[in-house]
Amino acid sequence: MADTITKLSYETLQKGKSYLSFAHKTLSMQVRKALKPNNLPAWPVPPELIAKLQKRSADLQVTDWQDAERGVYPTDLLFDEPWLDYLAQYPAMVIDMPSIWQRSDNKKYQEFSKGIETEGYPSYYVQNFHHQTDGYLSDWSASLYDFQVEILFGGTADAMRRRILAPLKQSLQAFSNLPAKQIKILDAACGTARTLRGVRSMLPQASLFGVDLSGAYLRKASEQLADLPGDLVQLMQGNVEELPYMDNYFHAVTCVFLFHELPEAVRQKAIEEYFRVLKPGGTLIICDSIQMSDSPEFEMMMHAFYETFHEPYYRSYMEDDLVAKLHQAGFAEVLPTEVHFMSKYLVAKKAA
Repeated sequence: MADTITKLSYETLQKGKSYLSFAHKTLSMQVRKALKPNNLPAWPVPPELIAKLQKRSADLQVTDWQDAERGVYPTDLLFDEPWLDYLAQYPAMVIDMPSIWQRSDNKKYQEFSKGIETEGYPSYYVQNFHHQTDGYLSDWSASLYDFQVEILFGGTADAMRRRILAPLKQSLQAFSNLPAKQIKILDAACGTARTLRGVRSMLPQASLFGVDLSGAYLRKASEQLADLPGDLVQLMQGNVEELPYMDNYFHAVTCVFLFHELPEAVRQKAIEEYFRVLKPGGTLIICDSIQMSDSPEFEMMMHAFYETFHEPYYRSYMEDDLVAKLHQAGFAEVLPTEVHFMSKYLVAKKAA
């Protein structure tokens, strides 16, 4: 009975998030249409694609529940979202929308608030990704980001992130002879630490590390991790092109929703760095957007994504051969790609 109630609660939560996302998108579209009727991008989605999207979303929900049910991670993790905080942030997100629309209409891709320091960052990073205010460089942006992404993906963002957890847990069996506290896991480009929260829930004793370019997002990450039991997660500001860790240090590296926001050459550098810091026998797990190689039926939607949300490197990402990049970096084995909703997953192993 308890499992049945938990499952129904989870399904209700997911439906609620989906309805909230749909209502927000519909309302914002109507408001924008009323204000500037000639500035809306025209990307009508064919009914057959909508049906495929709905099936993929439903399949993701089933997989998410099944992983929790079979003990990959606690069922509590399915409900680990600060929705009261999100709803409290909703007025701020609405207030921010006109500036996002204006930035989009005027093609201002590198507009930052007064006092935002942009020096010292790679040029490709100094962008208003998604047209969001201050890109990834302010506390304001960091406070709204998780809610914005959940709205964008219809309440499935965390469910997609959780798809790294099963292969991560499986990969660590290679080091089952070690005490749990000696297992070291890095989340590269950790952002606000939503992925790290999931890893900590599944592996409460492992030593966790997070690196990100944004000091603002790391401050938010520190807040998000403060209430978790166990040892502190070690956060550090740094670039994935030159990770601030020694060779052969981590048993696993995770990387979630980063590569589509990197130029192609930087993707290769990042993979090479992940290979360098992994121990022999260690595993890299990548979660990112779907690509043409695995989801050609969604080509129109991929083009719409980078056109609508200012993703300047997404077009090259669509066609990039990540498997070839992994082999070039030295990974001996790359498992078959998995796809869940609008995300794909690559698992690459460093030879023991």
